[in-house]
Amino acid sequence: MRPSRLIALALMPLLAAPAFARVTDLSGPYLAARHASMQSDFRAAARYYDEALRADSANQRLLENAVMAHLGLGDLDRALPLARQLRASGARSSVMQMVLLADAAQREDYQGILDGLDAEQGVGPLVDQLSRAWALVGLGRMSQALEIFDAAAAETGLQSFGLYHKALALAMVGDLESADAILAGEAAGPVRPTRRGLLAHASILSLLERPEEAQEVLNQMFGSEADPGLVALRARLDAGETIPFDTVRTARDGIAEVFYTVASALSDNAMDSFTLMYARVAEYLAPQHADAKLMSAGLFEAQRQYDLAVEAYKSVPRDDPAFYAAELGRADALQRSGAEEEAIAVLQALAETYPNVPIVHVTLGDALRQKEMFDAASRAYDRAIELLPGREAGQWVVYYARGITHEREGRWDKAEADFRTALDLEPGQPQVLNYLGYSFVEMHRNLDEALAMIEQAVEARPNDGYITDSLGWVLYRLGRYEEAVSHMERAVELEPVDPIVNDHLGDVYWAVGRKREARFQWSRALSFEPEDPDAARIRRKLEIGLDAVLEDEGADPLHPQ
Repeated sequence: MRPSRLIALALMPLLAAPAFARVTDLSGPYLAARHASMQSDFRAAARYYDEALRADSANQRLLENAVMAHLGLGDLDRALPLARQLRASGARSSVMQMVLLADAAQREDYQGILDGLDAEQGVGPLVDQLSRAWALVGLGRMSQALEIFDAAAAETGLQSFGLYHKALALAMVGDLESADAILAGEAAGPVRPTRRGLLAHASILSLLERPEEAQEVLNQMFGSEADPGLVALRARLDAGETIPFDTVRTARDGIAEVFYTVASALSDNAMDSFTLMYARVAEYLAPQHADAKLMSAGLFEAQRQYDLAVEAYKSVPRDDPAFYAAELGRADALQRSGAEEEAIAVLQALAETYPNVPIVHVTLGDALRQKEMFDAASRAYDRAIELLPGREAGQWVVYYARGITHEREGRWDKAEADFRTALDLEPGQPQVLNYLGYSFVEMHRNLDEALAMIEQAVEARPNDGYITDSLGWVLYRLGRYEEAVSHMERAVELEPVDPIVNDHLGDVYWAVGRKREARFQWSRALSFEPEDPDAARIRRKLEIGLDAVLEDEGADPLHPQ
């Protein structure tokens, strides 16, 4: 069983059962709240649950769901009185306990946390166990805390969690050697590496005056990554600086880290709204926790709550090393929400702030390319390529993207050079093979090479409708109409509502004499709203047929091979 599944079992139950409300004058806001919850619209859900509670303030299910909605918004100031009201009603609710535990931790009421856990008022076994240990740290009872961390590490599948938090607690109280032994895997077996864990370990090694080993730890996960925060950290280590240990500075930070590490473990295996609750508590307890903010923002993006994602990304301060990542995320959320010009403005400002970070310029180039600002996109890609360290396989995508912008601007020689560079870096890359091969087909050049390229791309991605369309189209261009039919029919199966793919199938049908089917496909293509020039040509084919259109265009007539 995967560790993340074990963690999920250790945390259950958390999510509330479906809310039940009497069909009275609260039915409207209740139903609206339920609908908003199903859409992950936390803002609307919170508003409607609050409205429903004004009509039935004692309804436990309404209270519980309102707590969840406000917690999803990160509004614990509103969630807390609701959680207290829910507790006073005698309800048992894990989400209620999450908010109450967060409140006690925020007030550093560590004895209150222990009393609540002793009274079986907990969130779930794993969170409860690690939070108990951190509460004991907060009370200065370190020996007892270490015993509980060890007990957590002894649980099947949960070893890394117990050991990681034990190491953080030891480092926080100054036992750097013991913390290093755990994080290095020397004390009790390997600890699963995470970004935060490796950064914490690098800091510990720095304080132990072992900067070379700190650099080695960073290289273990990050390689030559040009993250500005990592670049600055490496520079400080090279300069002989010691890096303060600030992953956790207090027991409250430790409890925040509990919620964050659990959220990280659940992020790929649980509902986003479930994971979000943990990330929000981590943010509340440790406002400086940029990783928790980024996680919340990413979860909002996954739920298509782009306005909330933008807010979460924007909450990362400019002086935080994660600011550039937050701004990249904010631009992505803006772009997904349709605010493309605002996204480009964010990226342009970011490129000025971080002029030497390749990914910033690549992302700006992508945004400009999607807006069909191809010349400006090319310049952004030019800057990114100037900054790339050497030649690595993963860089193919930058050359491929720049090749597209050159091609769209009519600079074919430069475009072809970029596509071929991309293939040198990543031989057999199907997207590049397809784009280059299809471009050759459209230009009536290198058709045999184009066919070989596209056949290779189809072999790599047999279920990609656009690549399959390219294969059918090159066969059509070569006059091999009968061969083209099956591939083009397959392409339409894979991309049934794409206007160009349907248009191409119509042309192939016409070429083999299936003219009634050709007209049907052209009509289908028109129903999918192609761009104006394509639509005009399709209408012309419906009026006079493909042969006459080709003659009017001065193109070669159909000639089966």
